[in-house]
Amino acid sequence: MKDYLYLNHANDYALSVGAETYHPMVSVVHFDELGPIAHTLNKMGDVYAFFVQDNFPEGGKYGMGDYDTSKGSLVAISPSQIVGKKDDGTRDVYHGWTLHFEAEFMRGTAFEQRLLDYHYFSYNVNEALHTTDGEKQLLWQLMQMIRRFIQHRPQSPQTDRILQDYILLVCDYAQLFYQRQFQDTVKEQNDMLARLQRVLADYYERGLQRQHGLPNVKYCASEFCLSPSYFGDVVRSVSGESPTQVIQRFLVDRAKSLLISGLTATQASDSLGFEYPQHFTRFFKKHVGLQPSKYIASLKVP
Repeated sequence: MKDYLYLNHANDYALSVGAETYHPMVSVVHFDELGPIAHTLNKMGDVYAFFVQDNFPEGGKYGMGDYDTSKGSLVAISPSQIVGKKDDGTRDVYHGWTLHFEAEFMRGTAFEQRLLDYHYFSYNVNEALHTTDGEKQLLWQLMQMIRRFIQHRPQSPQTDRILQDYILLVCDYAQLFYQRQFQDTVKEQNDMLARLQRVLADYYERGLQRQHGLPNVKYCASEFCLSPSYFGDVVRSVSGESPTQVIQRFLVDRAKSLLISGLTATQASDSLGFEYPQHFTRFFKKHVGLQPSKYIASLKVP
C-alpha cells in the first residue's frame, strides 16, 4: 500500500475513488454515489480542494493534526498540504462533496487577487468551518451546479470563465460563513481580549522576552491553540484590530509605565525585549508621537 496519493492534477482524486471526470482542471465528486471507498493520504500538488462533508475518516490527518469530524464541516486545502488517512485496508462510506481545482486554472482571475483574503486555506483542520444545515445545503447545491455545468457543456474559454466564477462563488461563500462562525466564537469567548492581555502580561512575568524578544502573533496564537491565521481573524472580529495592533498597543502602554516608573529609554528597551535601544525609540515615537525622553518631559510640564 502506498504511503501517499499524489494529487498533481485536479482529477487524480476522482480517478482514485472511481468517480467520473468531466474537465481537465476541475473535479467534483459526490461521495454519496460512490459507496464504500478506500482511505487515501493525499499529498497535494498545485491543487486546491474543498471537502464539504457530514463525516470525515476517523483518525484522518491534516498536516500534523487530526481531522475535526464534526457533522457538517468544510475543510479547505491548499497546494503542498497533506490530508486524509493512510490506506489501512478498510473502507468507509462518506456523505457530501469535494471540489478540486488546479491553481493554474485560476491564474489571472480574481481568485489570485483575493487569495490572501481567503485565510481559511492556511487554517488548522481543527479550525474547520462548522456549517449550519442551510450553509451546508447551499454549498452542496453549488457543487451539484458545478458538476452539472461541466457535464453538459464542452470546454471553451467562455465556459471556463463561468466555471471560474462558480469556484469564486464557493470561495466567497466559505469566507462569508467563516465570518458567521467568528461572530459565534466572539459570543462564546467575549473575554478573548482580556485573555490576550493576560497572555501578554504572563509573557513578561515569565521573562520570555529575555530569550525570544518581543511577543508575536505566532506565540499568542499558540497560547490559544489556534493557527495564526484563524487567531488573527477572531481577534479582528472581537476588536476591529489585527493581533499585531493589539500587541503593539500593549507594548506602548507597558513602555509608558516603565518610563514613568523611572527607567531610562535604554532600560525600558531591554525590559521589553527590543534588540536595540534605537529600535525601541523609533517604535515609541511612531506610536506616541514623541521620543521617550520628550514624553517624560511632557509629563513634567505643569
